[in-house]
Amino acid sequence: MIPDKNEVKIGHCLCGAIQYEVQGPLRAGTACHCAECRQASGGFWMATAAYEDRLEINDPDECLTWYASSDRARRGFCKRCGSSLFFDPLTAPYIAIGLGSMAAPTELALQRHIFIEEKGDFYEIADEVAQYESMPNILPMPDRD
Repeated sequence: MIPDKNEVKIGHCLCGAIQYEVQGPLRAGTACHCAECRQASGGFWMATAAYEDRLEINDPDECLTWYASSDRARRGFCKRCGSSLFFDPLTAPYIAIGLGSMAAPTELALQRHIFIEEKGDFYEIADEVAQYESMPNILPMPDRD
């Protein structure tokens, strides 16, 4: 997690139409291997998360499009370049942000693999990061203050 609550991270979609700023702290990285994430991204999806009120999106051309991928979440992507940017669990106070869209240095490390029982048969998880068959009961968010 990013220890400095005042640090600002930036990111954008591939074409640059959507840019964002997020003020820390951020949750450590998660790799999701569920079927929905794999279909949406072409592989597993790696994300961090931040409290929604700490995310500012700049989208002057209105390229951010939301897709209701289930009754509990929606996914935000750029309708111009197709970049997958956000995963918004509708009942949580946070939003997941695609790590691939964030400018380096992110100062984050992958901390968990989730939904590994749904992972694709075309790759192996070869690191020593914690693995969970489904969603752990608690994915901790850092303190707000």
